[in-house]
Amino acid sequence: MALEKKLADFSNALTRLSEAHDKTLEHKADDEYSFFRDSTIQRFEFTLEITWKSIKTFLLEYDGVECRSPKACMREFFSTGYIDQKDVSNLLAMIDDRNLATHTYHEALADEIFGHMKAYLEIFREIYEILHKHINQ
Repeated sequence: MALEKKLADFSNALTRLSEAHDKTLEHKADDEYSFFRDSTIQRFEFTLEITWKSIKTFLLEYDGVECRSPKACMREFFSTGYIDQKDVSNLLAMIDDRNLATHTYHEALADEIFGHMKAYLEIFREIYEILHKHINQ
């Protein structure tokens, strides 16, 4: 099943993002901080990509809903009742941060996005659990 493969990739990406985040926090006060912060942001971008593609596959397989973009998938995930308004708002903000990180680079922006990472990790974990729970029922 395509969804099971995507969820395995999602789990791996989430683990790697969490490791990068923790490593960055260990280096917060030294010269390597920027390197680890930027690595964490890149892993965030990758994790968000696999997250929305997992949601896309899930919605198609379980609800027959086809979505074509990250924001459309997040809105459909909300519309089908899997997440609440707060979660969809957070997911849309994550997409905005990903777009900013991908297309613009400023130290202050990188620090701001990294500052959201702990909350983003929690949201990724929640989404993973929702998807995992439904495919294992």
